[in-house]
Order: sequence, then structure tokens, then C-alpha cells
Amino acid sequence: MAFWLASKRQGQDSDWLQRFDPRFWTNDFPRPMMASAITPAPDALRIDATFLREGDLAGLIWASEDVLDHPLLAYATDRDYSRTTLSFRWRSGGILPLNAVNGPTLTIEGRDASGQPHSWFVRLWNFASGTGEDAQVTLPFSQIFGGWSSDAADPLYPSDIDRMFISLVAPGYVQGSTTPFPAALDGWAELTHIRCDGDRAMLSIGDVFVPPHGLAVATAYDDQCNQTPARLIRSLRQLGYRGSVLHYVGMSHHFRLHYVGADCLVDTTGDVLCTPARAWHAAFFAACAEAGLSPIASISYEVLAQHCPSSWAQRAADGSAGQTGWDPPSNLLSPAQGEAMGWLQAIARAYVGLMQAADVPLRLQIGEPWWWVTGDGQICLYDDAAKAAFGGNPVTIPDLSAPLNADQTALLDQAGALLASSTATITAAAKAQAGSTACEVLLLTFLPTVLDPTMPEARRANLPTGWAWPAFDRLQVEDYDWLTAGASALRQSGYATINQRLAYPPGAQDYLAGFVLSPGQPDLWRLIDTGIDEALARNAHEVFVWALPQICRDGYLRIPNAKDASDMNAFDDVPYPLALGLDAKITQEFSTSIATTASGFERRNSLWSNARLHFDLGPGIRSDAELGVLIAFFRARRGAARGFRLADPSDFSSNGMVDAPSAVDQVIGVGDGTASSFPLVKHYGDEAQDPQQRRITRPRAGSVLVSVNGVGVTNGWALEESGIVSFTTAPAAGATVRAGFLFDVPVRFEQDTLDISGAGFSIGEAPSVPVIEIREAV
Repeated sequence: MAFWLASKRQGQDSDWLQRFDPRFWTNDFPRPMMASAITPAPDALRIDATFLREGDLAGLIWASEDVLDHPLLAYATDRDYSRTTLSFRWRSGGILPLNAVNGPTLTIEGRDASGQPHSWFVRLWNFASGTGEDAQVTLPFSQIFGGWSSDAADPLYPSDIDRMFISLVAPGYVQGSTTPFPAALDGWAELTHIRCDGDRAMLSIGDVFVPPHGLAVATAYDDQCNQTPARLIRSLRQLGYRGSVLHYVGMSHHFRLHYVGADCLVDTTGDVLCTPARAWHAAFFAACAEAGLSPIASISYEVLAQHCPSSWAQRAADGSAGQTGWDPPSNLLSPAQGEAMGWLQAIARAYVGLMQAADVPLRLQIGEPWWWVTGDGQICLYDDAAKAAFGGNPVTIPDLSAPLNADQTALLDQAGALLASSTATITAAAKAQAGSTACEVLLLTFLPTVLDPTMPEARRANLPTGWAWPAFDRLQVEDYDWLTAGASALRQSGYATINQRLAYPPGAQDYLAGFVLSPGQPDLWRLIDTGIDEALARNAHEVFVWALPQICRDGYLRIPNAKDASDMNAFDDVPYPLALGLDAKITQEFSTSIATTASGFERRNSLWSNARLHFDLGPGIRSDAELGVLIAFFRARRGAARGFRLADPSDFSSNGMVDAPSAVDQVIGVGDGTASSFPLVKHYGDEAQDPQQRRITRPRAGSVLVSVNGVGVTNGWALEESGIVSFTTAPAAGATVRAGFLFDVPVRFEQDTLDISGAGFSIGEAPSVPVIEIREAV
């Protein structure tokens, strides 16, 4: 299936949005405090905040440029607020009121009339009528001024504004202070009857609606808690996602915190969710219900290290905590630690309860539970609780990649059983909260870690047989490290292993595709999209794209197949049944933009990396019988609708143009010890002069020969679809992989009409039958 990485709208549908639409505000705050914004009504916005320190400050933000939405859905940038008025009713509680010193302040960032950066600090109370906690606020931007008093000493220049934000602080606020409050303080503010009047009150906004493409999607609270739930639901619905929404609640923002001395740690007393997270998720699940989506709350054994109680963390034999490589790092929770596991069970009950209140199906995912393995191969089985569970003095495993003795493998088996037991208690807690209502519990595992071939015994601990079907309603699988590295052999071996070890049928398995960590990596999206197609071919229950933040950042758009069987990508893997005559016309086409300067110099830009071929099949038709074959073949292809193979008589071999192939004709890759799949290519031109590389997608069956470091290889590899050579064992790092082959050109008829003159044909006039090469997505 095709995809597109869109960078901007290019004629796609748009609509109009009232400037300051509540859905598109965001919020910001310093950790460890927390805040979230929701939209309780179409013209209303509410922010909830939990303040932990005297200097905590939350901001409610409107940005002139939309950098968060998908490029096809973003609102237009407009920095001119001249003669525009924003009005709303303000209500608040638990924060300093409008009329207090340090009360809510509107900070406007932009440039002054001379173009110099400038910030205006606007006391909202100067533009309010009412009380400090219930007032009507009117902001005519051409009349706004900064400063405390109303003497207009710092008038706003309204024509070049980047963003504005309203600050909220708790009673007892001390600017810059990191002193904790005696207890966490909750506060809120609501803006209702939000209205924009005057000039430029409306903004253009992308209004693309992608037809459903059959994929589900993942979202992430840690990455998207600064946005409103309504904004996220709009994005995923309009980008074609339906069915399930796998929502990662994260490891840093959703839980309640408190100070223990100088440390800000997870609070296990009372509600385990902080007030902003509870409000946000209640709104998110309700929005899913309204949109006909089925959310899955995903919890994990991971907590931001700075908030994790020391006794909860997994530890290596040397006492070091099991921490991820993220910055800042997170700790992995010990499955043996009773308080930590009790807290996870309470988290599970809390999210099931929120889904019950929203009247959506009850669905929980336990995400990637494992015993952490450090970069040097130490498995973190040695926290105090784990050591006690393993008899008090368990054998040390200094390196999982080294050969292990019987005592060490027995310890790994014990660890796996304990891990499985801990997930079973979370499952039981979720189902107990659900009561008589069905509650689906899923398990997510990451194959490149649990089936790392350099640590073959790790699966004893991290893929325990206690997870075997039907311990969970479904198994969810990720493999993106292998996928993006081209490690096809490891992927296929991994699927076979997990199917044998856990025995979940295809209908009880989901596949998570992704993700692309950094922007500007389009090749990874191509691999991910290929992985999606493979999962669909395996009949996975659901396929999830991971995740919405990366989809929006990079403009990923999955293009659904047409319902008609004769869709634009249809290809019949059959050869054209007639030979091309020597007088057949063959055209090779590139696309080059040429700009000529006033002085006559040229600047040339090659727009295509490969030539595109055109053929005219007409000169090869020499009899009535052959004409009948052509007509039948044309009708079977539905004219231009369906592709087919064509033998180019001038270029069909990897050896020169037409010579017999050998196993060393073309370099198709260099091994790195991981990559096991190499696409067939043919090079044109001298290696020293930037040769043109042609991707071969239609090799002839039985013609492919392969060599590694010049030695022919007859076993241990297979030719996969689209001309990909896939090895059972990845070639060693530095090994040169070559191949030889015969190939056809994928083409289609260029037109939907076939014009033949009977009189002309009878006197030897050849018909014109143009065909054109198909660019195949690989």
C-alpha cells in the first residue's frame, strides 16, 4: 500500500477556524508539576494544574504557528492580530486570582514595530470586569498594553505576534523558588464563551479526510499531554485511523507525586493519578467514545528515575539501577517489589475505572514488562526484593552474552516465572475493577530485546512461558529495531520463536509498526510501511502505527487501497505474450529542470534518480493471430488499469545488457552483521563517476545467482517479493554481496484506448501501442 510524507497542503481541502478555538490551545509547565487542558464545550477551555513547589507556574498557550498538527490538518500561520478582539469569561479556583499580585498574566511574544524581539507582560485584571475569580475579560489587541498600571507605557505592537500565554500560579507563589509546598496544591481555570471578533478573526485550516485504511494508531500521553484530547481525536480520525487507539499513559506525567525530604517521588497514598491526568484521560476516553473509537490504556514497568523510590528499581549485581538510555533516564520497576507492583495494580484499576465512566470497552495493555539488561550484558535481577524472592543469595550472571551454567539458567527461569506472576496480578486487578463487564488485557513485547541473538538465554526471563496463550486476550509485538536495520532473517526467526513459545494464533496477535525517533528519516518510514504490509499479509488482528506524534511531525499519510479490484497499484505478474521486434521503439526518459541565467549559464537539477522507459509494442504485431493476442491481453489488463511484465530486448541482464548472468555481476550491498535483506540493483556507468543505480523489482524466476565475497552461495537465501534477496543468516560485517539475474520491466498500457485500423493493418501499417514503465514502491 502506498504512503506519503506530506510537508504542506498542496490543494487539499481546507476549512475555516475561529482564531483561539479552544481545541488548539496548549499548556506548558516545569517538572515536577503537572498541568493539562481539556475542552468541556465547543467554546470552552479548562486547565487543571498540580503545584508542588513555590515557584511552579503553568502556562496556557496560543501559538500563531501550528507546529503540532499534521501538515494537511494544521491551521494557517497568521501573526497579525491588528483590530482583532479576544473575549471570554474567566473563572478559577486554587490559583492566585486576577486581581492579585502575580495573578494571571498574559505574556505576548513577538516583535515591535522596528522588527526587534519584544515581550509584553499584560495584567489581565486591567482588561477584566468582575471579581478576581469570576470576570469577563476583553482583549482588543490594538489597544493592549504591557505593565502593571493602565498608563499604556508599553503599548502592544499587534502585527507581528508569535505566541501568547496566560500564567497560573498557586497561592504562596515565590518566583524562582524550588522550595516544596507542605502538600501538593491543585488549581484550575476555565475560559468559557471564548469569542474572536474584528479583523482576521478566522484562520484557514486543513480539512483533509483520509478514507479508513484499516490501520489503528498509538498515542502517547508523555508526548501529547500539552495538547487537548479533542485535537488528538480530530487528527487521528481525519488521517483515516479507526478501531483501536493504543494510548501509552507513559512513565513520567500521569501519576501523583509528593516530596519526601528533597526527593519528589511517586505518591502511593490516595488517588494514584494526579488531578490533571485524571481530568485529561476522562475527556480523552469520552472523546474516543463519541468518535466511535476503542481506546486501550497502556501501562508499563517504567518510571522516570527522579520520581522512582529507590527500593522499587531493578538493580544489576553491582548495585546499579536498571535505567533506560533516555535523557532523563527512567527506572525499570522490580516485579518482586510488592509496593511497586501494588502501585501498578492501582494504576490499572484507575484507568479501567475511567473507561467505565466513559462507557467504552474496557481494555488494558501491559507494555513491555521485562528484567532490564544493561549495555554490557548484566541482567538486573539483584534488587533486595528480587534477591529475597530468589533465595537471598542468587547466583551472579555477569554477562548474558556469555555461556551460562545450569544454576544461571535456573535463575533466569525463576525470574521469568516471577515476571509472569506479576503481570497476572495486574490482569487480575483490572478484571476485578471491571466486575461483571468484560475487560480485555493485552501484553506487548519487543522482540529485538527479548530475542536478542547475542543473548539467547534472555528469553527465559523476559519471554516466560507463563505468558503463553491464553494468559492474555491478545499478544502485541514490536520489532522496529530489526525492521529498520533490514534484519529480515531475525524478524522471521523471531516470529517463529514467539509463535512456538507462546502459541497465540494470528487472530490473537497485533503488530506495532514504528517508530521514527528523529525527523528527516524518510527511508525509515518506507521500511515501516513495508512492515505494515507484511503484518497485514500475516493476518494480524490489528496493525498499529506508532505513534501519532511522529505521524504528525513527519507528515506520514497512509493511502488506502481503492475498493475496486482494478485499483491503480494492481499488477498481474504475467509476461507480455508477444516478442518485441527489433524495430520496436524504446525511449528512456529522465526529468531535469534547467534554469538559464541572464548571462547564459545553466543550473540543472535532475529530478529523477532513475530513467523511465516507454515502449511502442505496435511494430511487433505482424499477423492477424498476433493482433488477436494483443487485443485479448489489452482487455484482460482493463486497458491502463493493470500492470504486467515486459521483456526489454535491449537490456534484460545484470551482465552487460544481454549476456548470461553470473553471481558476481552487481554489488547489491555490504553486510553489517545484522542486515539480511538486499534488494537487487543494476548499476550503469563507471563506479568512479557516480553510476546510476536501477532498482530491479521483477527478476525472472530461477535466474538469480548470489555470491558473498566472490564465493557463490546456493543455500541459505531466498528471493522475496519485489526482488529482495533475503539470507537466513545475515552476512558478516564488511562482506560484499553480489548477484546476477535476468529481469523484466514492470509496465502498463499508456492509454485506455487501443486504436487499430483494419485497412491499414492489412497493408502492413503497424498500430501504435504505447506502454510506460511503472514505478514500483519498494
